Amino acid sequence: MKLSRRTTIGATIATASILALVATGCSSSTGNNSAKPDTKTKITLTLATFNNFGYDDALLAEYHQLHPNITVVQNKAATSDAAETNLFTKLAAGSGLGDIEAVDGDWMPKVKQYATKFENLAAADNKGRFSAWKTAGGTASGKEIGLGTDIGPEAICYRADLFKKAGLPTDPAEVATLLSGDWDKYYAVGAQFAAKNTGAAWFDAAGATFQGLANQYANFFEKDDGSIVATTNPDVKAAFYSVLAASKTESSHLQEWSADWSKGMAKGAWATMLCPPWMLGSIQQNSPKVTDWQVADVFPNGGGNWGGSYLLVPSQGKHLAEAKQLVDWITAPAQQLKAFAVGGNFPSQVATYTSPDLLNATNKFFNNAPTGKIFVNRAKAFTFKPFKGIQYGAIMTVVQNGLTRVESGKQGVDASWAQVVSEIKALG
Repeated sequence: MKLSRRTTIGATIATASILALVATGCSSSTGNNSAKPDTKTKITLTLATFNNFGYDDALLAEYHQLHPNITVVQNKAATSDAAETNLFTKLAAGSGLGDIEAVDGDWMPKVKQYATKFENLAAADNKGRFSAWKTAGGTASGKEIGLGTDIGPEAICYRADLFKKAGLPTDPAEVATLLSGDWDKYYAVGAQFAAKNTGAAWFDAAGATFQGLANQYANFFEKDDGSIVATTNPDVKAAFYSVLAASKTESSHLQEWSADWSKGMAKGAWATMLCPPWMLGSIQQNSPKVTDWQVADVFPNGGGNWGGSYLLVPSQGKHLAEAKQLVDWITAPAQQLKAFAVGGNFPSQVATYTSPDLLNATNKFFNNAPTGKIFVNRAKAFTFKPFKGIQYGAIMTVVQNGLTRVESGKQGVDASWAQVVSEIKALG
C-alpha cells in the first residue's frame, strides 16, 4: 500500500488575510534563466500535476495577464500513482510529457536517475528560497532539476471531546505539553487514554504512525550510497514491533485511506492522528459535522515531514525557457501563499514564514486553530531530509503491508516481520 499525500483533496485552511497579502505584497519573480523566453509568439504550456496543488484558474489567469502570449493548461492526474506511471512511461518514450511535470518527493529519487533529461532550474532569483533539505531533494548531478512546491510539517490533530471523556487536557497548549517527548511518551499517553474505555482508539492506524516515525531518521531504510539496510538497521525492527505493541490497545485498526477509515473518522473512532497541513482537508472532508477537532503544536520526538512535491521541466519540451520562467514564478513566495489559501498546500518558501499574514492564518473548522503559526513552528522543527533512494517507496510498501497484516489479524508480529525481511531482500 502506498501512502501518498495526494490521495485527498485539501480544503482551504487559510484566512482571507492571505489573499490580501498575495494581492498586494510578496513580489514574485519572472525567472532569470539564461535562455530568454519568447514574449511575442502565442504558445501553450502544459502543466502536469495530480490531485490538488492549489493552482486554480485564477492563479493561471493571473500568469496569462502577466504574459499575454502564454496560455497555461493544467493536466491534473487523479492520483500520484497515475502521474508517476505517466512520467516514467513518456520519459522512456522520449516524448509526450508536459512542459512542466509535478513530481512527488517520495519518487523524486527515481527521477534523479534521469537528471540529464531535465532542465537546470537554478537561477539567481530563486537561490536560497528553500531550506537546505528541500533544495537537496530537487538536486541531482550538480543541477537543480526540481523547484519545491509544498512541504508537510507534522503536528498532532485530536478530538477534544474524546480527550475530555478520558479526563485528559483539552486546551491545545496543554495537549502540546502533555504530548511533548518521544514516541514512547505518545504511546504512554495513549495507554492512559485506552484505560478509560471511551469507546475510541488513541490513533488511527499503525501504518500512518510508523511512517511519521520513519521520516525522522537520516538513513532508516537505505544508506546514502543507496544500499539497503532496512533488514539490518535495528531501528526499523524496533519501530515495527513498538508500533504494533501499542496498536493492540491504541489503534483503530482501520487501514488508512480505506472507506472504513473515512467512516471511522466521522464516527470518532480515534482520538489523535499525525497531521501534516494537507491532512486538515481530509479530516474536514471526512468528518464535516464534527465540531471538536483541534490541532496541537507538537510532534513526537521533535519535527517531522510527510509530503511535498517539486516541479520539473523535461528537456524534451518545445518551450524550455518559457516553462522554466513559469516554474520560477509559480513556486515563488506570493504564489505559494495563494496555493496555500486555495488548497492548504503549506509553502516550502522560507521567506513566507515571517509573514504576519501567514502567521495569523486560522482554521475555522478546527475551532479557529492558528494553523499558520503552528505549521511554521512545525516546519522550523524539521531541519534535515531523510535519505530516500530508488527503493524507498518499494520498501515502505513492504513494511506497510506487514503492519496491515498484523492489524487485520491475518498474521502474527513475528511471522509478518519475517515476511517483511524476505520481501525486502528480494528487492535486490
